[in-house]
Amino acid sequence: MPLSPNTLTLLGFVVSVAAGAAFALGKPFGGGLLILFSGVFDTLDGGVARAKNRITAFGGVLDSVCDRYSDGLMFLGIMAGAINGRLVLTPIMGIDGWLWAGFALIGSFLVSYTRARAESAGCRKLSVGIAERMERMLILAFGALSGFLGWALVLIAVFAHITIIQRVLRAKSILSKSPESEIQKP
Repeated sequence: MPLSPNTLTLLGFVVSVAAGAAFALGKPFGGGLLILFSGVFDTLDGGVARAKNRITAFGGVLDSVCDRYSDGLMFLGIMAGAINGRLVLTPIMGIDGWLWAGFALIGSFLVSYTRARAESAGCRKLSVGIAERMERMLILAFGALSGFLGWALVLIAVFAHITIIQRVLRAKSILSKSPESEIQKP
């Protein structure tokens, strides 16, 4: 692979920006395809880093930051498309689609933040939960491709918040068992 892992990360980010734009323009099928395409880069960057023995702390930070921006821009694209009337999302349980996208966005950010914060507090690799980023993006992509984008947003919102609760409870369990001297101070 002639491209560096960081270049692959940035290419995946650019494709995610295009996915968000597709949603804002009322093109959910195109947005779904672009999410899947961005996932290829998201998978390749880490694999290339490992294969080329080029895993760096900065590469991990860049990947995480680009993932958060990607998530945010995709959900904002959905919200913009729903609000400007180009993307039709039928209310589910009496809640407009743009608001479900907002709940999904908050949940997506907090899934990552909860893990990072718990790990910085002394938890070892905290990967519990039912809605890691890959699962959320697959649900979003398949919802967009199948015409069930609204329901995909509901699933992402619900699963993300369940994952947050799972991680908080797991962190509590781990951190309450650790002696105070072993717990890292923020």
